[in-house]
Amino acid sequence: MSKKEDILSKYRSNVRERYDMPNLDDIQGITYPDPLVQFISMTENVGGKVIEMEPGKDINELIRELYPDAKEIASNLPEITIATRNPDTIGSPQALNGTDVGVIKGMFGVAENACVWIPQSMVEKAVCFISENLVILLKKSEIVNNMHEAYKRIEFNDYGYGTFISGPSKTADIAQVLVMGAQAARSATVVLVP
Repeated sequence: MSKKEDILSKYRSNVRERYDMPNLDDIQGITYPDPLVQFISMTENVGGKVIEMEPGKDINELIRELYPDAKEIASNLPEITIATRNPDTIGSPQALNGTDVGVIKGMFGVAENACVWIPQSMVEKAVCFISENLVILLKKSEIVNNMHEAYKRIEFNDYGYGTFISGPSKTADIAQVLVMGAQAARSATVVLVP
């Protein structure tokens, strides 16, 4: 028996009462009168920004307006023609170091906590975390109320990986000083597209 199994068997032998797992199928979670309004509010609360795309506006122009000093833009999305790096063709995640703006696509957003489900759709998923600024394209109609609804919608593609992203990376666990971009992007902008 391995050490791990030995430790787990000791825990199991000391369990006095056992309870059946609750049935979670009936739990609905919180709902909102307007999930889109809640999603926008929560995104701003967690330090992100939401921009509703104007009809007829070019996404590349919008990115240039938001990040006029950006030199390195990474994306594999065909509509992002200003990309200077493609996470499908760079060869290694280290080649994404120094990316000013990463542009990715979200499948759906969650009103409850401003999370956006990002299934891996590029060879090097590091673009989601190494970019200084992250732009997430999200269909305006793809907002669910809560994580209960979100988990029912999660799908994995051939890469078998996905993540929820909510706002910019931040931490305040050292000396209670808020640091933006601690483990990932310093800023996160969700662009709601029709």
